[in-house]
Amino acid sequence: MIFPITRHRRLRQSSGMRNMVRETVLTVNDFIQPIFITHGEGIKNEISSMPGIYHFSIDRLEEELKEIVELGISAVLLFGIPESKDEVGRSAFADDGIVQQATRKIKSLYPDLLVVADTCLCEFTDHGHCGMVHTYERDGHICGDVMNDESLELLVKTAVSQAAAGADIIAPSNMMDGFVQAIRTGLDDAGYTHIPIMSYSVKYASAFYGPFREAADSAPQFGDRKTYQMDPANVREALREAESDVAEGADMLMVKPALAFMDVISLLRQQFDLPLVAYNVSGEYAMVKAAALQGWINEKAIVTEMLLGMKRAGADIIITYFAKDMARWLREN
Repeated sequence: MIFPITRHRRLRQSSGMRNMVRETVLTVNDFIQPIFITHGEGIKNEISSMPGIYHFSIDRLEEELKEIVELGISAVLLFGIPESKDEVGRSAFADDGIVQQATRKIKSLYPDLLVVADTCLCEFTDHGHCGMVHTYERDGHICGDVMNDESLELLVKTAVSQAAAGADIIAPSNMMDGFVQAIRTGLDDAGYTHIPIMSYSVKYASAFYGPFREAADSAPQFGDRKTYQMDPANVREALREAESDVAEGADMLMVKPALAFMDVISLLRQQFDLPLVAYNVSGEYAMVKAAALQGWINEKAIVTEMLLGMKRAGADIIITYFAKDMARWLREN
């Protein structure tokens, strides 16, 4: 009979004992803080569905960066909201695009802060899709098909322009077939062989993106993204997507969202040895913030447990809007 000889509680008797045998640890080096950059001057506007997250104009960016750097966070993920949009998202790959300007500003102020550039078109197209669209009318409604191969050319231009502006990591989030290979070839041909690709390898067509689409003004104007983002019911498909990206030259793999897809994170960790990124997305953030504001939960405890779960599932890196909060809490501890 094992009990009473075996007593699992022996290793839980004190804080020091629990710390000594703890299997999973969060550090500030695990986190990437997303930032939303907008056009204009003097702008720091809180996003209504994401308390504590703001739109910054480039001239107000330094105060946010200073706080991020002082907290020890080593990387930021940039999203840009342009002044104008068009059918192919030209401002995504313009030399003076909002992300390119912000990248140059960041690197001039904090050269060692890693800039991860989200490489997509949805914030920059007037139709809100992640690629070029062939539109047509059906039964009085505007419809459209997202064209895969034609979109790749624009995504390559965007990635190269972001690298030229000083981005340290290119993070393509568009879910077009062949996007990693196209961007890797484009970066190499332009002389950016040293720039890694953090691929949004497994990106689901998720209901958790709602607050982000408000923040980035990127909701599709017709239809949805289910022809290129993954069905949340599928997990074997995630392996096929990741395998393609590895073969095409990805340097890091990502699962997005994270909270409802811990099994997918775990599966990719078992199958691949590349660094694995979990994106703790806007809807996951907003739910916790809303409950915390009502006093229904202990925000610090909930966030810590949630991010520990992502890391325990196998994530090496976590993109999270809680990065600054978590960095403060770790420092307090």
